Amino acid sequence: MAIEDDVVVVGGGLAGMATALSAAREGARVRLLSHKESTLRNASGLVDVLGYAGDGVVANPFDVLPELPNEHPYRRVGEEGVRDGLALFDSVTDYDGGHTDRNALVPTFGGNVKPTARYPAHTAAGLASDLRDTLLVGFETVVDFDAPVAAERLAASGVPFESRGVTLPFPGDFRTDARITRLAHALDENERIEGGRTGRKRAGVTESVPVRTALAERVKPHLDGAERVGFPAILGQDEPDEVRADLDRELGADAFEVPMGPPSLPGMRLETRFHRALRDEGVRTTAGNPVVDFEGDDRIRAVVVERNGARIPFHGEQFVLATGGLVGKGIDSDRGSVREPVFDCHVPAPDDRYDWFEDGAFDDHPFARFGVQVDDELRPLDSTGEPEFENLRAVGGVLGGYDFAAEKSGSGVSLATGVAAGRKANDEVNA
Repeated sequence: MAIEDDVVVVGGGLAGMATALSAAREGARVRLLSHKESTLRNASGLVDVLGYAGDGVVANPFDVLPELPNEHPYRRVGEEGVRDGLALFDSVTDYDGGHTDRNALVPTFGGNVKPTARYPAHTAAGLASDLRDTLLVGFETVVDFDAPVAAERLAASGVPFESRGVTLPFPGDFRTDARITRLAHALDENERIEGGRTGRKRAGVTESVPVRTALAERVKPHLDGAERVGFPAILGQDEPDEVRADLDRELGADAFEVPMGPPSLPGMRLETRFHRALRDEGVRTTAGNPVVDFEGDDRIRAVVVERNGARIPFHGEQFVLATGGLVGKGIDSDRGSVREPVFDCHVPAPDDRYDWFEDGAFDDHPFARFGVQVDDELRPLDSTGEPEFENLRAVGGVLGGYDFAAEKSGSGVSLATGVAAGRKANDEVNA
């Protein structure tokens, strides 16, 4: 006899994990189906609610929510839903930013300043609102972060502090193509290294020193009075608190991480926190294989996972679609149409493909807002405006009506709609 879950969530990104955690905390038996690794590994680790509206930076997202278009996902969940999403996030992480509704301004690896609602504690000392002089440190093997260029761009942007940048060799005999995860592991373990200007010789033999100490010694000559030091976000994967505390002490200045692109250690740390929370709430996770089909008609009975050529059904009462948007293949397209590939939900799009985009690369492209439309219960709607299925909801990037990249709203939408869908699905189970 098939085991039936109360709620089956399709998709293991932030939206899917928020949905599963929300439903489980309400008492539901939850199954989370994830095909690939979470996109958090490719994200900065920052959590944005709404960074930009029109051409302007948003100081307080909650002031702007009522002005968003009716089709925006935030209008489906309202201000309370957004706050509930952030509350769930705060319960899982040790991020900063929960003390205020206002966005913080976080310097990024490109030398820009990004408005965001939540940020890792390891980033807090680097906020652009802080007046302390700043040294940015890059490493020769971490080519994505050019610290001198980033410092120049920060200074040109008008930040209220002096910023300087320097590029140094990472201490130790690491390969020139060493991945940042290798460097992070060395800092986690505080591996002992030999040689170089930080090595100490005794009786003609170079002594080894801990890599955290060697790194601080390499940076110290460049401080020149700076009270805080920004490093690329590689300061440990498993023990970042210890790494940063040691660097603070050795440098006599506050160390902080500058958010980076993929692979993102802050994103990996965040994913680990959520996986731990899901495990603690009893969520059963099945990963590594795609959902390719479903069973049912007006009501879904099961979703079908393909595993080594076999079709394996996962039965449930309520289902939530959290497969992401165009980037994550939760929305697919060919030359003539746009579609949602799991349940074949309707995705509104102009018939003429040339109406999907504008001429300029950075124009307001319609395709950026492609996705399923939902009602106030977050149920996907067909072309006539009726729910596609009685027991299906959609959350996160698969939703249409907003441009998460331009707005910097992706994480906020994922959290808010995920929490709302998890609760609504559990309510239906218990109705």
